[in-house]
Amino acid sequence: MSLEPYEVYAVRYAHNPAARSSHNFLGGDPHDGPMPLDYFVWAIRGNGRTFIVDTGFDEEMAKKRKRDFLRSPGEGLKTIGIDPDAIKDVIITHMHYDHCGNYDLFPNAKYHLQDIEMAYCTGRCMCHEALKVPFEVEDVVAMVRKVFAGRVCFHDGAAEIAPGITVHHVGGHSKGLQVVRVWTRRGWLVVASDASHFYANMEQGRAFPILHSLADTLEGYNKLWELASERSNVIPGHDPIILERYPAPAPGLEGIVVRLDADPRT
Repeated sequence: MSLEPYEVYAVRYAHNPAARSSHNFLGGDPHDGPMPLDYFVWAIRGNGRTFIVDTGFDEEMAKKRKRDFLRSPGEGLKTIGIDPDAIKDVIITHMHYDHCGNYDLFPNAKYHLQDIEMAYCTGRCMCHEALKVPFEVEDVVAMVRKVFAGRVCFHDGAAEIAPGITVHHVGGHSKGLQVVRVWTRRGWLVVASDASHFYANMEQGRAFPILHSLADTLEGYNKLWELASERSNVIPGHDPIILERYPAPAPGLEGIVVRLDADPRT
């Protein structure tokens, strides 16, 4: 491929220290113990453009959902020289509260979303308490407003966002969940978002308990690996291990930002 490879970053903005392994696998875990979650937004930079994947949540939502808020995703992005006002494209993997908040952070961006996800979070499924738990009505309404403002680009399945960046509908965790495939110096890398919260979910075939379809979740693990050049190029959505596995892009950013296209530590 003649295209220059992209750089990919994970920016950590929140943490849930109270989570346990019994919370992170459908059916629990007989070896229950601490298994905290980290919360990230992702940045893709190269070929003269910058793309953001997901927008996280704000401090008010952190208090409501009892999460440790570390910093605004916008502040995290600025540490690597990314100005939210300059962003033209934001890819929303799905509409759960921790992936689509901060809806005024990117005032000049167009948002990329799967058709089926918008239909899901505004339709009859939201009449069921168990399905609507991970959604916030104000987040959904904010996206509807963007639709009417001409700021949402809908996709139906696989689509090219830019040369070397594609989205792919996986479903499972949320009905319209999409993952992002990026061409990097290590080949095709997949930002899995919540198609797999942890490495352990996909490696052990054990689904995270919040889901729309167990079958789609489990089949989604295979799709992740098919899309990536190698299995180690699939990046889970909430695993603190990535902060150990990948380097910070500059001194002083340890625990805040890691560069995912760099060679992972073994």
